[in-house]
Amino acid sequence: MADPQTEQRTRPVAFAIAAHADDIEFMMGGTLALLADRGWETHYMTVANGYVGSTTHRMEEIVQLRAGEAQAGAEALGAVWHPSIVNDIEIVYSVDLVRRITAVLREVRPSVILTQAPDDYMDDHIETSRITASAAFNRNMPNFQSTPPLPAYMEDVTVYHAQPHGLHDGLRRLVYPGLYVDTTAVQDRKRDALSRHRTQAQWLDDTQGFGSFTAEMDDVARTVGRQSGRYEFAEGWRRHSHIGFGTAGADPLADALAEVSFVDEDYERGLTAHPYTREDRSAR
Repeated sequence: MADPQTEQRTRPVAFAIAAHADDIEFMMGGTLALLADRGWETHYMTVANGYVGSTTHRMEEIVQLRAGEAQAGAEALGAVWHPSIVNDIEIVYSVDLVRRITAVLREVRPSVILTQAPDDYMDDHIETSRITASAAFNRNMPNFQSTPPLPAYMEDVTVYHAQPHGLHDGLRRLVYPGLYVDTTAVQDRKRDALSRHRTQAQWLDDTQGFGSFTAEMDDVARTVGRQSGRYEFAEGWRRHSHIGFGTAGADPLADALAEVSFVDEDYERGLTAHPYTREDRSAR
């Protein structure tokens, strides 16, 4: 086996990591497909195995079915599938899970990581975001032992957070992205990938009256497209701080998808704007 520290990478690598079946397709799949179309090596992982996601199948059956559906979804998006590592509802921030995700990142060595919003509506999504960011931070620490043990990798990595499900945070506030990616050209592929998750569709219909989750995905992408003011369908991204991860100002996702994306300058200005004027502060 080639030494991962000296092996020459021939293609840039992006890794999408989310909690559950369909999370990647819903909020990240278009971006992942566009990167694959541009020659990127892309990877796909749902952290939880879906064992609670059925009203009819036994645990062992549904876990096997969910794994097959996730593999099919990854294939539809042109990505390499990675198996889940924990049960549903058990994605809890812990050093054990950080070590396990760190190992996956050290094996794949991505320069771009796509993961969930840190302010999503449910804990599995939030904890996946936290664990993934921590693992990315620890990737280059030789003395931090991953599970299984793998050598650290020293390349820069940029972490991007998808929009929260429903585009609102847990306190119902609308969330705007800093980067819009036009997914109109690959929306059919997103639909195809999502359609592979048949047991998830049945689970959502049985327990939440969800109906067509393909239509729901389209509605979300259409809303982000309207937010952009430019695109029919879009996905949105917020870039994690570079500190501990890479170079200030590095935005490889925007660079790779320059012809089908744009950075919202109002969002960027808002990152440094103080919520109070000097007069407001002095009056408090």
